[in-house]
Amino acid sequence: MPELRKDMIRGHWVALATDRALKPNDFPIAQKNMIEGNKTSFCPFCEGHESETPPEVDAFRDHDSEANVSGWKVRVFPNKFSAFDTALDLNPHTEGIFPVMNGVGIHEVIVETPKHDRGWQDYSEEEIYTLLQMYQRRYAAVAKDERVRYIQIYKNYGLFAGASLEHNHSQLIGFPFVPNTFEGFSNYYQQKGHCLLCDLLQQECTNQERIVYEGEHFVLLCPYASRFAYETWLVPKTHRQHFQNLPEEEVREMAHILRMYVPHMFELLNHPSYNLMIHAGCVNPAEKADSEHWYMEIIPRLMVQAGVEVASGVYMNPVAPECAASILREGLK
Repeated sequence: MPELRKDMIRGHWVALATDRALKPNDFPIAQKNMIEGNKTSFCPFCEGHESETPPEVDAFRDHDSEANVSGWKVRVFPNKFSAFDTALDLNPHTEGIFPVMNGVGIHEVIVETPKHDRGWQDYSEEEIYTLLQMYQRRYAAVAKDERVRYIQIYKNYGLFAGASLEHNHSQLIGFPFVPNTFEGFSNYYQQKGHCLLCDLLQQECTNQERIVYEGEHFVLLCPYASRFAYETWLVPKTHRQHFQNLPEEEVREMAHILRMYVPHMFELLNHPSYNLMIHAGCVNPAEKADSEHWYMEIIPRLMVQAGVEVASGVYMNPVAPECAASILREGLK
């Protein structure tokens, strides 16, 4: 049975798959045959292999074709190896002094394309727009489960970003708690009475030093305290808690900026592994929280986190965001 265990020192929850254990040679970094670019191994995500995955829960299909067969553009199904289970009750309790609860949650895989060897850096603007629409659709669907408090959409590209399969896919997790990673939003609002990200955006747009690109609805910037070299945030100018509420014109602009920026970043940084993550407000209860403002992070994984980051949470970034923004602006069209 999957469990959520509280790290009492750091205050974080840890999801554990208690009914199985990866052997030492099962981890991607240890597998000699899982080098990026190796096309010889069988891929369960490729078109024609739909029977190798759990049954799909959603898809964009050509001409409304039948589920769980070929003919799809984007396909969604439960993660086969999830540390979460939708069939459990939360049952929070303690084991001695240790807080623990059942691993209740939703974990979905979003296969972005039927083609094996294409990533965001290869997608057309329309393909990115279609994928963002699916993100919105799944976010809205998962938010209907009253046990879900927070929804995380993320993508791992490449071995050093955590990708275990080469075929491009994203993932969505519905957590039964709100991670404490973003306490700065609520703390700032309590002190100032303003949205932290709105104030941050106003200052950055005035300063311009860390702006990579500014559109009508979005600003792409290198954050002031960047944890990673060439880290960027795509921040909406309009204050909204949730990603699924975007009007079409904003989704279209978002797709345009990502189609322009991701290939540029990918080539400039010599084809790095990278993560894309969408952060949004809490759900259930879904009351309006003026402190919450959704945004996307794009993080190239150019260095492996070292002992100091793991031990202290203090990141060592060798590229100042002002320098990163200046370099990223060059040649961006």
